[in-house]
Amino acid sequence: MENFDDLFAENCFLPCIGEAEPKQHAYVRRQKSLDTLLAELEVIKNNIEEIKAKEWHLAKLMKFHKEGLAPQ
Repeated sequence: MENFDDLFAENCFLPCIGEAEPKQHAYVRRQKSLDTLLAELEVIKNNIEEIKAKEWHLAKLMKFHKEGLAPQ
């Protein structure tokens, strides 16, 4: 069976197809330097620490919400 590009080139395509779909670019693997990777890792670690701090703060707020401000 012929592929879509061959059929399109020979004008053998369904009437409902107005234009050929644009070809997608192939994935190109890019090499990053070690310094770039370490910098990206540091950003990720900082984001994780920030999320943990927010999670702890929200847990404290939920505790106060459930128990009230003063222990009974």
